[in-house]
Amino acid sequence: MTMIQRYGAGPDQIDSMNTDALRANFMVEGLFTPGKIAFGYTHYDRMIVGGAVPTNDPLTFGTGEDVGTPLFFTAREMGVANLGGAGWVQVDGTRHQSGNRDCLYIGRGTQTVTLGSADPANPAWFYLNSVPAGADIPTRLIRKSEAKVLNLGDTAKSNVRSLAMYIHPEVSPSCLLLMGITDPAPGSVWNTMPPHLHERRMEAYCYFDLSPEDRVMHFMGRPNNTRHLVVANGDIVLSPAWSIHMGAGTGPYAFVWGMTGENQAYTDVDPVAIKELR
Repeated sequence: MTMIQRYGAGPDQIDSMNTDALRANFMVEGLFTPGKIAFGYTHYDRMIVGGAVPTNDPLTFGTGEDVGTPLFFTAREMGVANLGGAGWVQVDGTRHQSGNRDCLYIGRGTQTVTLGSADPANPAWFYLNSVPAGADIPTRLIRKSEAKVLNLGDTAKSNVRSLAMYIHPEVSPSCLLLMGITDPAPGSVWNTMPPHLHERRMEAYCYFDLSPEDRVMHFMGRPNNTRHLVVANGDIVLSPAWSIHMGAGTGPYAFVWGMTGENQAYTDVDPVAIKELR
């Protein structure tokens, strides 16, 4: 298991950043490697992002040396979204079968987590979001069919999309983690419109289901001082509270959104009009 560090940056720092510096501060790449598990520890609200691709052998974690506590889950909760083939997640001896687009909530106090694939030739792609937690909430599997789906957008503006809430007070409770999946409709390219800020929460985007030749252009920064990141399949973008976040793809794609902060009020946002962007 590896743990990559992302220390964070403020809005006054991006003017001096070139492409490499922007990617080093606001992206985590290379987490989905067959046969391995890897994490990125971000200093944006202490969120950890991770990727695990079990093949022939299961992958296990749970010790806390990388987070400074006796166990990984001593003071943390986690969401595990399966973005690949069928697999399973075993939490303290209880095995949960996980299909594509299923999501497992793992509560504080868990001892050990093991992840496996049903077919090593078509492995599961487990994307992990973990945040500090101050409450004990039971582990729960949320099937794709159990997510609450919102249909959003406008065909004329190429931003029709479905937003599926998994770890959310209206579906499955958590302490502070929110997690779901957004899919642009065929022919639509834009996500998260209008762009917005949520000063009381940070967010991470994991882009997936992109073909090897396609990319998403992810826009970030203050509304009057924007930058962009070119994102490939499996790349993760970190969006601090001070930054807008929106993207457009050159082909079909989806993304997992994960949030944490002061509250779980999904509508606690400050929209930004497109005409105000610079």
